[in-house]
Amino acid sequence: MRDLSEIRGILFDKDGTLIDFNRTWFGVVMALARAARPGDENGARDLVALGGYDWAAQRFRSGSAVAAGTNADIVDVFYPDLVGEDRTARIADFNAFTTIEGARRAVAIPGLAPALEHLSASGLLLGIATNDSEAGARATAGALGLSGLFHSIIGYDSVTQPKPWPDQLELFAARTGLPARAIAMVGDNTHDLDMAHAAGAGLAIGVLSGNSTRGELEARADIIIDSIADLPALLSGD
Repeated sequence: MRDLSEIRGILFDKDGTLIDFNRTWFGVVMALARAARPGDENGARDLVALGGYDWAAQRFRSGSAVAAGTNADIVDVFYPDLVGEDRTARIADFNAFTTIEGARRAVAIPGLAPALEHLSASGLLLGIATNDSEAGARATAGALGLSGLFHSIIGYDSVTQPKPWPDQLELFAARTGLPARAIAMVGDNTHDLDMAHAAGAGLAIGVLSGNSTRGELEARADIIIDSIADLPALLSGD
């Protein structure tokens, strides 16, 4: 781990880090599952479980297709027989639906806006790297009134390979002119932290506001905090 004073940019995962994952996405995923199994509520519930929802715990599992994957991954779970142009079209449909509904239903993590405003005012360059689509991330940032705080917003479809590959962090570094070692990556899943390490980021910060436990994150995180609300104090040394 590098000296915290060397960090000049912060790249955030979106779901589970900036917004409440389960409160935002359960209804969206349930709607997609019902569309895939019209008139079959049990079948729709089974699809949501296949996507990673734990009905007993009432939350999505860490590392599951919904919690950590892209819309392409979810399409492959919900429509495993689709190939070629049919699969591509269904992914586009999912991107369009989740862009609208993800923004409409977005529930911010408590303390989100003040934390981001403090970090931006301190001179740090902020960005989003998500396995949601870029359009979806931009729509959610706009719905929460936070778009102006981000230097760059990067989706799974902005790069060749999404998380856990290094592409998104490398793109943020290229856009900001910052070396990777001056960038902290903040996320709630191990694929966020794996990207940080793959790209040579200066810091990999895990948050417990999403779908992962401390035990799941601690092997890959340099630091673990409860939520983004704790980040300004961490980086200022308070």
